[in-house]
Parts: sequence; structure tokens; C-alpha cells
Amino acid sequence: MSEPVLYGYWRSSAAYRVRIALNLKGIACRQASVHLVRDGGEQHAARYRELNPQGLVPTFVDGEAVVTQSIAILEYLEETVPAPALLPAGAAQRARVRALSLIVACDIHPLQNLRVLNTLRDRHGVDDEARADWVRYWITEGLRAFEAMLAHSPDTGVFCHGDTPGFADVCLVPQIYNAVRWGCDPGDFPTIRRINGACLELDAFRRAAPEAQPDAA
Repeated sequence: MSEPVLYGYWRSSAAYRVRIALNLKGIACRQASVHLVRDGGEQHAARYRELNPQGLVPTFVDGEAVVTQSIAILEYLEETVPAPALLPAGAAQRARVRALSLIVACDIHPLQNLRVLNTLRDRHGVDDEARADWVRYWITEGLRAFEAMLAHSPDTGVFCHGDTPGFADVCLVPQIYNAVRWGCDPGDFPTIRRINGACLELDAFRRAAPEAQPDAA
């Protein structure tokens, strides 16, 4: 069987999630860069749209399977390569981890997405300073809830759930990278800051970092 391919972009936090998961699971994968800015955005090219009709990254191709949306890709990897597991065993525990992950993937990330920010500028005349304030507001709101869920739960360990990195950590670390890039201070969230630091000590997370990617600008 041919090696799977991950279509992504070095600074895409959604692609960053998938890179971390691939590394944690030890899955060899070829990366194909889809530059989100060059020439108006390579994600809009007809050839890529045939692969991913939304024109977003990442897209994961594994043989005949073409999987879009980072959370769906993470679930696919969990089902096809179950060990090491990124989700805990119990139903309630898995629901907790998924809820943490979706705070990032559904409630924070979409509001800082490039196409949303471009729409704010191009269709609604929102200037750069106001757009940055928008991003910081929604990142802070989401991380505040994430911090509370971590700090108030006995299930929180070295990582978001227990002492093994998993699904929620895979989502959290790229979001903290973006938070810092937009001028948010992770120091406001001590549990998040501690867990992010623990993750970044691991090779699987370091190798997935944006600056470590071959297409990094």
C-alpha cells in the first residue's frame, strides 16, 4: 500500500493537529504543501478543490480514503491505528476529551480562520487592528473555558487527560501557538501553560511544529 499523504500548510493549526497525531502514532506520511497565501491561495485551485470541495486544509489521503476536517482525520487515525490510543477507554472520559478538543476546533479556531478574517476585511471593512482584537477576544474566551475544565477535573494529569498525551493535547498545542502569534498571554492560564510546556518537551510535538515543516516561510 502506498504511503498516506497529508495535504497541509505549515502554519495551519488544523494541519498541525494532524501532524502531531501522526507522530504520536508513528505513522509515516508524505506531506504535500498547499500554500494558503501564494497566488491568491493554492487551496482554491480546481485540482485541489476536486480533492477537498471546501478548499481547506488538511486533507488526508490513505489509499482510496480521502478524509477532510482535522477532527475527522484524528478519529480516522484512532480507528485505523488504535495503538497508541489518543482517546481514553471509558465513555465519559472520551466525551470529556472530545469536549475539550471541540472547544478549540469548533469554538476558537473557526473565528480566527484565514477566510473569516479575510471576509471581515473585504466584505465588512474591518481594519487590521480590529481584526486582531476580534481574534484575541475569541481565543481568550475559549481558553478561559478550557482552563476551567482542566483545573476543576481530577482527570487532568501531566496532560489534558491523565499522564499520556492524547486527543485534547493534539488540539491544544497548535491553538497556543496561534494564541502567542496573536498576542495572547498563555500565562493567564496556568494549567494550559503547564500542559503545553510538557507537550513541547516531546519529540512528536517538536517535529510537528510549524517552523519545522519543509514549507515553512
